[in-house]
Amino acid sequence: MSAWEAIVLGLVQGLTEFLPISSSAHLRIVGELIGSSDPGAAFTAITQIGTETAVILYYRRTIRAILVDWWKALRGDDGTDRAARFGAHRENARMAWYIVLGSIPIVVLGYLFQDWIVSALRNLWITATMLAVFGLILGWADKVGARRRTLHELTPRRAMAYGLAQSLALVPGVSRSGGTISAGLFMGFTRKAAADYAFLLAIPAVMGSGFFQLFRSFGENPPPGAPSGFETLLATVVAFVVGYVVIIGFLKLISTRSFRPFVIYRLVLAVVVVILLLTGVLTAQGGIIV
Repeated sequence: MSAWEAIVLGLVQGLTEFLPISSSAHLRIVGELIGSSDPGAAFTAITQIGTETAVILYYRRTIRAILVDWWKALRGDDGTDRAARFGAHRENARMAWYIVLGSIPIVVLGYLFQDWIVSALRNLWITATMLAVFGLILGWADKVGARRRTLHELTPRRAMAYGLAQSLALVPGVSRSGGTISAGLFMGFTRKAAADYAFLLAIPAVMGSGFFQLFRSFGENPPPGAPSGFETLLATVVAFVVGYVVIIGFLKLISTRSFRPFVIYRLVLAVVVVILLLTGVLTAQGGIIV
């Protein structure tokens, strides 16, 4: 992978991570189209550190309030009974626990199916199918969702439902934001509330996955064609800068607009991928599966 290819992939990661169109699918597709083959699950996970850093920057005040109130609840400022420590008197403390609860499914499933995630599930036939299927699900959720609930109405059961939806994003083409936002819409949350929780929920899982892949790569000889540390870092920095701008625009957009353009885009992209596979422009399994 050259420096300019890393910049292109970082741009793709930053543009697509927060939109409900699957960043992992775009990295997989664009990586092969520009001649660097499948950049791999490790490259995808590490570059997501950049976009999640953008989330932390954007939501820094919210995250700080959550962490402060969580700590106060844990140390017993509101009482030493179990209910108080679990946030009975502090909404931000409850949000911290909801994020922990919602992160469990993707951690468990990511561990159990890690070999599939880095190999078989990156097959572009699967990606194209997921782009179409979950595009239709997003459109359905946006159409039938009541869009009345705010994050004040989050419960443990709803947090777990969000988490299960997020875990589906282990399959390229589903979209982490698309899956969790769809779940939120089905449960009656507003578009903004669904997106806010989806972004906050992603922080532990994405950061954990990214740093796990980063530390695992130390001391290993990368396979032929795999991105080097410099190219991966370059893509991560680009993803951070672009991702921060995209968050701002996306949250403003969904406050007044539906998700229909994203649904149409996903369906069109799925058809394009199928055509490129049938004509041999793209290969189903790709070249790098680490």
